Amino acid sequence: MAKVITVPISERALVQRINRALAKDGETLRKARSAQTASSVGEYFIVDVKKNSVARAKVDLVELGRELKLIAPYERVKGI
Repeated sequence: MAKVITVPISERALVQRINRALAKDGETLRKARSAQTASSVGEYFIVDVKKNSVARAKVDLVELGRELKLIAPYERVKGI
């Protein structure tokens, strides 16, 4: 049986990929700095830059990366 080889990518690399993809729609991915913010909108959230409002709360990085087709089948995110 062949061994499946995966290439690790960092959390930071995934965030950069997501931000480049979201920039086309005028959005950006942000990380909550405080526990209070994290409890209300989640650790990661998407901001609509034009409206300056939260467009999507409680974002899962890996799920969003796969949804936007930014993670190749042979890649895995290390540390998450």
